[in-house]
Amino acid sequence: MSVTSASPLSKDALVALPATATDAWTEQRAKARQALLKNGLPAARSEEYRFTPVLRSLEKKFSPRQLAGYTEGTSLPALDAHLIPGFDAYRLVFINGTFDATRSTDLSGIPGITIQPLFNAKPMLNLADVEADAFTALNTGFGTHGLAIEVAPGTRLAKPLLVWHGQKSDSPAAFHTRLQIKLGAASEATLVEKFDTEGSGDVFHTFVEEIEVGEQAKLQYCKIQNDAGQVTQIANTVIRQADSSRIDTFTFTFDGKLVRNNFQIVIDGENCESHFFGLYLVKGNTLVDNHTVVDHKKPNSFSNEMYKGVMDGQSKGVFNGKIFVRPHAQKTNAFQSNRNILLSDTATVNTKPQLEIWADDVKCSHGCTSGQLDEEAMFYLQSRGISKSAARAMLLYAFAGEVIQPLFDETLKHYIDQLVSQKLH
Repeated sequence: MSVTSASPLSKDALVALPATATDAWTEQRAKARQALLKNGLPAARSEEYRFTPVLRSLEKKFSPRQLAGYTEGTSLPALDAHLIPGFDAYRLVFINGTFDATRSTDLSGIPGITIQPLFNAKPMLNLADVEADAFTALNTGFGTHGLAIEVAPGTRLAKPLLVWHGQKSDSPAAFHTRLQIKLGAASEATLVEKFDTEGSGDVFHTFVEEIEVGEQAKLQYCKIQNDAGQVTQIANTVIRQADSSRIDTFTFTFDGKLVRNNFQIVIDGENCESHFFGLYLVKGNTLVDNHTVVDHKKPNSFSNEMYKGVMDGQSKGVFNGKIFVRPHAQKTNAFQSNRNILLSDTATVNTKPQLEIWADDVKCSHGCTSGQLDEEAMFYLQSRGISKSAARAMLLYAFAGEVIQPLFDETLKHYIDQLVSQKLH
């Protein structure tokens, strides 16, 4: 997993950079730098990144100083142009990696929720492992902007939280942002994250979020990645569930240069329910990599995972889904599915579902499929007077609709539905 000394982004060059800040996270930053010095950034021989050449892409565009976030020459992206029409939410805005309070909703008067700058105090949570992922270490070692959000026990937020990440640069720029979210017992919250990048410059963005869902709490989560710019994004999400909690997550990826989503769920309680949906519709040279881990540690829980992909042009899709069922997690029901459609001869997908089960009283299954559109269905629709392009769009929309349908908000569902329709036509 180490990087050769010939690399311009060698581990020594990164760790030798001066500290970005002196704050309450000094100890965590020191540990992260040690992890970087030990492991470096993942090269081509790294098993976890062997289909996703992140380092090769970064070496061509970034110096160590730029990669660490010492960035100049950025400008303001257009917030209003990227908002979800009609979506009523508490807004938290990050502009070029920095939290912008003037464009965000003032939540100081909203009962049951507390929001503070993340790095002003010691970590509220410690879920993301700097040893497990080099980009988590990079984010921890050099990130200076983030939020700590706490929802009090028994609180049901009246509106969703919309976290918008807007970035714009015409030269190489890197941003490292972080969220820590803690839902108290029996609380309920909806979190929507949206990423938009403008400009002609190459942008590198690492995003780390740690979420704790308390006993009997409910989290509805949606991530929308539709970057028009030349963005490489590495997103690391870790969610831990307590007893009788429920989470519903949706990850939609429509654009970007290289997008890697590391999604880890730790089911650390009994009677938990967890649903994970993902949809990636990409074309051109876009590469989308979804790595998911669902770790059942306690008995009597249910998880269901469904990811679908449509790839056109020379795009590439990667899915690696792991399900762990620990020895004490008896009576676990865990299901995983990944299905892909390739619309061109040059599009590729690499999919690898995995099950590791150490308990004997469980129901678990996984499966993956990759192929092209059903020719018989295409013929049937065309024989009814429907054009070939319209028939193709109809079949692809039906394929994608299985992921869109369970969305928890009608306005959000309509917005995603429109994005999918535009992509498919």
